[in-house]
Amino acid sequence: MTPGLAPGRDGSSSRQPSRPAPRRGSHSQLDFPLLRNGVDYLISVIEHLHEDAGGGPRQVKYAVLHLQAAAEVLLKARLRSEHWTLVFIDPGQASLKKYQEHDFESCGTDAAVARLQRIAGIAISDKEARALKALARDRNALQHYGLTHSAAAVEARAATVLDFLVNFIDKHLLPSLSDEEHDELRREMREVHEGLTSIHAYVTERMNRLRATVLKDKPQAVLTCDDCQQDALLLGPVEGEDSGKWGPLKGQCHFCGGVYNATDLAAVFQLEADVPVNECPQCHADTLACVVFVGDDEDVEHCFTCDATYSADELDNCVGCGSYWPYEGDDDGTAQTLCESCREQIRIEEMA
Repeated sequence: MTPGLAPGRDGSSSRQPSRPAPRRGSHSQLDFPLLRNGVDYLISVIEHLHEDAGGGPRQVKYAVLHLQAAAEVLLKARLRSEHWTLVFIDPGQASLKKYQEHDFESCGTDAAVARLQRIAGIAISDKEARALKALARDRNALQHYGLTHSAAAVEARAATVLDFLVNFIDKHLLPSLSDEEHDELRREMREVHEGLTSIHAYVTERMNRLRATVLKDKPQAVLTCDDCQQDALLLGPVEGEDSGKWGPLKGQCHFCGGVYNATDLAAVFQLEADVPVNECPQCHADTLACVVFVGDDEDVEHCFTCDATYSADELDNCVGCGSYWPYEGDDDGTAQTLCESCREQIRIEEMA
């Protein structure tokens, strides 16, 4: 059940309630104590991430736990104002009695985001949705295994979610409050705004330093790190590091310190593109993935093993096995593309 999610005036009768008239905004009345609870979680996040807190594993752990709680409370507060049944994991099985007694399983963050987009018409970008999903993974990992990423990576990701939630409150929650509630919550949000500014300043200062030094003049070599979401993942041999479990390390994020081998990188970036990892036509390793290098707008297929890079129109699917192969067109008298293996197999069969 979502932290702080309790039925309010829109779930207090024995029949399905009608929506109360909006106050400042266009959607239903929001539960003010619920919003204050979410903002209180945000204040705790700022306190734990503040440089005076030390930035140790314990501070990062509670920052992540409280940020996830804030996200759940605030997203579902807006979802609940659309209709109380939408916070159930299955709205079709929603029960007013269970809602009033707090005895139900609420939807997860992914479902809340999807319902806000589809039903409430709220714009949530892919980057924001990915950051919220990553936060949920961090929370689960921390609860079971402790901190699995560097504090810098977690702090950078937290800044993205904090920024989203602050804007979410301003645009989709504050306008529905009474003048008195609006002013009170705005006063409490000042501390969050100030803390967020200091976190953004740290991220900006560190990235500016990296762009002026280790990342400078590195075209076709820098990607966005999946762990910290900063444009600081530099491809190439990692000096001073042992080989990865499945081969040499091929990339390092200079913001959060993460190091990766070719297999790890291909899996991360191909997962992002929502298609299977492909075999590289040059080195035949299964580490060809769709990426967008920092500073470019076009997707390319890049092999993290041999560093071969292909534009979209340079590769085609082999008609024999479906793997990627350099586009052949009519150059050899056929309109079909065949990979080396399939071409050899056809040759053997024709000679038999």
